[in-house]
This record gives sequence, C-alpha cells and structure tokens, in this order.
Amino acid sequence: MSRLLVACALLVCAACATTRPGVPVPPPVQEPTVQGDPAASVETRWRVVATARRLLGQTSVRWPGQTLPDDCSGLVLGVYGSVGVPLTGSARPGDNGVTAVWRWTSARGRLFRTGRPDPGDLVFFHDTYDRDRDGKLDDGLTHIALVESVDSDGTVSIIHRVSRGVMRYRMNVDRPTLRSEPGTGRVLNDWLRGSSGSGRAVLTGQLFAVYGAVLPPAPDGVRSPLPVLAPQPEGGDI
Repeated sequence: MSRLLVACALLVCAACATTRPGVPVPPPVQEPTVQGDPAASVETRWRVVATARRLLGQTSVRWPGQTLPDDCSGLVLGVYGSVGVPLTGSARPGDNGVTAVWRWTSARGRLFRTGRPDPGDLVFFHDTYDRDRDGKLDDGLTHIALVESVDSDGTVSIIHRVSRGVMRYRMNVDRPTLRSEPGTGRVLNDWLRGSSGSGRAVLTGQLFAVYGAVLPPAPDGVRSPLPVLAPQPEGGDI
C-alpha cells in the first residue's frame, strides 16, 4: 500500500510539471453569468464528455494542428478546442497552464464552489504536488480535470491526464476525507497526492479548489441526461 501511495505522489506531478509554477489558490471572485443557448450547451457538453471518454486509457495525447502540452491542462485545452471553445488568451507571465485556464474561466465563464457541477464543467485542484519541496500545501492551482458525471449522492466522476495517461477518478466534496463509503466500500475519493517523507497522502476531495463553467447551464426542461458508463469502474481504474 505504501508503494502505491508513493507512486500516486508522482501521478499529477509528472502530468502537469511541464507547465510553469502555480500561484496561490485564488480568493472567491464575483461570478459572472455564462451566456448562450441552453439547448446548444447540452450538445456541446455531450461532445466534451464524449471526446474525453474516447481518450480514456491513452498514455499520450496529441492534438493535430495544435501545440499543446501533454499534461492535464493540455487535455482540457485540446478537448474544448475540438468543440470550438478555445480556453486561451488570458495567461499572465509566470502562470502555469492550470492558472491560465482559471483566469479565462474567471473572465468569461463562472467559478463556483457549492452546488452540483454539470458534465463538461472544469474542476481545479490545488497543491497536488509539492512544487517547491517545502512539505507544505502552498503551491497554488496545480491540476485540472473535466466533469464526466455526477452520482445521486454527489460523487463526481472526473476525467483527467495523469502520469499513467488519461484516467477516471472519483471526488466527493461533501465527504472529502473519506476514501470509501462505510459499509459498502464504494469509492468516494481517489488518492490525488501520495504520501512521502514530507507529508501524508491526500484525496481528491481534500485538494478540490473550485469548479468552473465555460458553457451555459441547461434548464431542467431542456437538459438531456448524458449516458453514464455502467458499471462504473473502481476509482483510479479504467
């Protein structure tokens, strides 16, 4: 088990280390309303999720005609770019890829920490690896993922790029410190930062920073439920 957690410590670090250093986790911001056609949003969200699902298990991702890093931010940029929504143009000097997407979302979309995300939304994480090797959770936004689906109990299925490739993980921000549900053993949160000599292993829910929406939400009367893959695999597996 200890070897597994140490290996997990390298997952996100290797996947997002090609970007430049992060910045401190941003404070709450005023949340602008995402404008657009709700019906069109349903179709675009499905295309985002379908594209990400097709990449599950790939150990390397390249986007024809685009020069994107083969890491967590490159996956998100490539998926959204493929549906005609480029999330570029907001980076500042010193930003890493994750922070650049956060700035774009803050300016043109919506950031939120409460409520249920929709499939295709973004998930930002902080301190998924110890960038400055000081043993502290002070490395800012360091990882990004896509929302695939949300279970009835609020457990979110995410798709993201880690060192092993494009993987599916679980996250439950209502029960962030629980790895699995007592009694059933159902996975609630996957390990996102492994244990090391300078710290303990940390779960996805504990490293959650904020959700981001760059597409308008679809009203209940318009939203079509996206198909959920069944049976769902164990957390961290595909």
